[in-house]
Amino acid sequence: SLSITNSWSSLRLTSIESVMPFSHLILCRPLLFYDIEPKAPVHFLVIPKAHLAGCGDITAENSGVVAHVFEVIANLTAERGVDSYRVVTNKGADAGQTVHHLHFHVLAGKVLGEMG
Repeated sequence: SLSITNSWSSLRLTSIESVMPFSHLILCRPLLFYDIEPKAPVHFLVIPKAHLAGCGDITAENSGVVAHVFEVIANLTAERGVDSYRVVTNKGADAGQTVHHLHFHVLAGKVLGEMG
């Protein structure tokens, strides 16, 4: 069973302007935060510091930013024994994008089911 250890504190994201990073996981590129309205027992965001408005802005020149985000996600989940998780990003209003800075939601801790 999945449990959130003390290393995953209860910090909450109140707005993109007032985010607080995990105290022990300040990384060279992405920032990490819990979602203010979690959709799963584990729901955190990984936000690259480099500004991209969304996934439509990813190019050959900046795709390393996204590759690094996925490396961070793989490392964090593996370190915590999370072997089943979903990574989501939204592009455009119809998809639910409300923050125009590329970020990835990582959800785990329950059966997530199909999307749609």
